[in-house]
Amino acid sequence: MPRLTKKMGRIGRQAAALLLAAALAACSRPLPPPEATGELQVGTRNSPATYYIARNGEAAGFEHDLLEAFARSQNWKLEWTEKPNPDALFSLLKAQRIHLAAAALPQAVVKDHHLIAGPVLFETPVHVVYRTGDAAPRTVADLVGRKVALIVGSGHSPMLMRLKRKYPKLSWAALENVWPDELLDQLQAGKYDAVIVNGMDFDPMRTFYPDLAVAFDLPDVQKIVWALPTRSSLVLRNALARFIEQANRDGTIRRTYERYFGHVKRLDNSDILGIMQLRPERLPTLRRYFQEAQTLTGIDWRLLAAIGYQESKWDRFATSPTGVRGLMMLTAETADRMGITDRLNARQSIVGGARYLALLKDALPERISEPDRTWLALAAYNQGQGHLEDARRIAQARGGNPDSWADVKQALPYLGRGSYARVMKYGYARGAEALIFAENIRNYYDILLRLEPDYNPLLNLGAGEDDALPPG
Repeated sequence: MPRLTKKMGRIGRQAAALLLAAALAACSRPLPPPEATGELQVGTRNSPATYYIARNGEAAGFEHDLLEAFARSQNWKLEWTEKPNPDALFSLLKAQRIHLAAAALPQAVVKDHHLIAGPVLFETPVHVVYRTGDAAPRTVADLVGRKVALIVGSGHSPMLMRLKRKYPKLSWAALENVWPDELLDQLQAGKYDAVIVNGMDFDPMRTFYPDLAVAFDLPDVQKIVWALPTRSSLVLRNALARFIEQANRDGTIRRTYERYFGHVKRLDNSDILGIMQLRPERLPTLRRYFQEAQTLTGIDWRLLAAIGYQESKWDRFATSPTGVRGLMMLTAETADRMGITDRLNARQSIVGGARYLALLKDALPERISEPDRTWLALAAYNQGQGHLEDARRIAQARGGNPDSWADVKQALPYLGRGSYARVMKYGYARGAEALIFAENIRNYYDILLRLEPDYNPLLNLGAGEDDALPPG
């Protein structure tokens, strides 16, 4: 009996070993191609340029949106795998555990890893970023003697090696297995004097780092691509090439880029620091009014607060030379239309401004989706619905999409040109001002989304308010 037990134990161990070996073999097998399974497996990293979870709980990001469009064009399901560092992403590719990687990857870096580089999505400048409290380096020569850092495998080392021929004393630290936000954190903490980072990575995060700025750009640019395993499916590679070619031709890439990056360079560092400094001083007493306005209109209170900051720096006594007054800078005509009796009353101004923006959004054709609907309504808030419609007509006449903010923003400045103003229904307008207005608000909104919590009206029912708004 003991001998039988021992034998059975040995058989059990052998069976377990066989099962483990089978499991490991299954894990080591490459993924079948997406055309065989109808499922595209993508590796990524968390960043505004690539993939993140938006405030509505849904995935978003420049590369995310493009790949969603690509997957739809092929009738494939899309599955995402996030990785915390570059090496983990490249390991998945080399083991063929994913079909492609989308992580703002430079073409040169993909080729250095002996992977296949997909079609070029766009080109990004290479920034030299520094702390604004320090003396700004103006040229590569100014980096000599300073502590400079870059990321191993970013493609920036070869650029600096070429520059080192002219500046032999140029040196830098090469950090392994980090993403750009970690590099920027170390610069902000004072560990380095300057860092080398792609514009696609730094520009969307400028509002996160108001103490950092671009000193200058290196002479080279980098081409951003998706990376595929060396034995990737020809069907997939050809489908990607056709999709990117079509997306360039029909404006899909340009419009997607505009959605995430079109506004990010509008503010300078003083603008970013300005709202961050005034926020703890002025916003606390106004927050409940913005939140009440959200309850009444459904418009995110932080967007309304961004409008209030752009209009008046949250000053309820603000008055312009043209007679526009109050925290939301409403005209007398708009105030009357919204039932406001005192434009200098903060609550009345905020609620009135919110109702006016909601009215402008409702006046747009139902086919216009978000976020374009909101950005177009912001331009109308500044210039009026009639002038916005003129700009939409100009956009269409110039071959653009009148329902796309990316196209209408290019048309807005033409409202101030005599040759256009003469033939437009509503005549001359300072369209460029409406463009700046909307883009500034987009940036301020980004800042407040990061710093201020969401508001759920259902959790705040019955909150009392003083300073009541008059009927109507």
